[in-house]
Amino acid sequence: MSGQTRRRHSAEFRANVVRRMSASGKAVRALATDLGLSASLLYRWRKDAGMSGSMQHSDDTPKHPPRRPQDWTSEEKLAVVLEAQALTEGEFGGFLRQRGLHEATLREWRESVLRGARAELGGRGDKPSGAADAKRIRELERELLRKDKALAEAAALLVLQKKFQALMGAGDDDTEPRNGR
Repeated sequence: MSGQTRRRHSAEFRANVVRRMSASGKAVRALATDLGLSASLLYRWRKDAGMSGSMQHSDDTPKHPPRRPQDWTSEEKLAVVLEAQALTEGEFGGFLRQRGLHEATLREWRESVLRGARAELGGRGDKPSGAADAKRIRELERELLRKDKALAEAAALLVLQKKFQALMGAGDDDTEPRNGR
């Protein structure tokens, strides 16, 4: 460290900076520039405070342990989707970081909530309505009936073929049997 003196920062100052990193939603490098500190120092302070880069929390926000999206309960997903709806664009990034979520994951959960609401409330949307479902069921039933008839016809033809072979006498055939019997 040629020419530079090493500054000591109090634990309270470090805790305040870590709190600002999580509460502001501001990029660590931008905050470091604002404070005249190196970004690596802020990253180290955040790590020492036990917070990963994607899991930042302020004191007034409940801490969420790092979890995979599939580990969230339905109620938690719904709560996050509803909470995100009320945020401004500026607050949104910090909100996602605080919860350790990606925007695509939240978008997927939102679509899932909307599909469920449409299905439950009977609204028109991406999912077919009750009338469309009934039509599809009728089509499938007609196709099933057609295939049942074709199967019965094939079975009848096999029975007729066996009867024909029995009447014609399978022993009169002067060709070699295929299976060697």
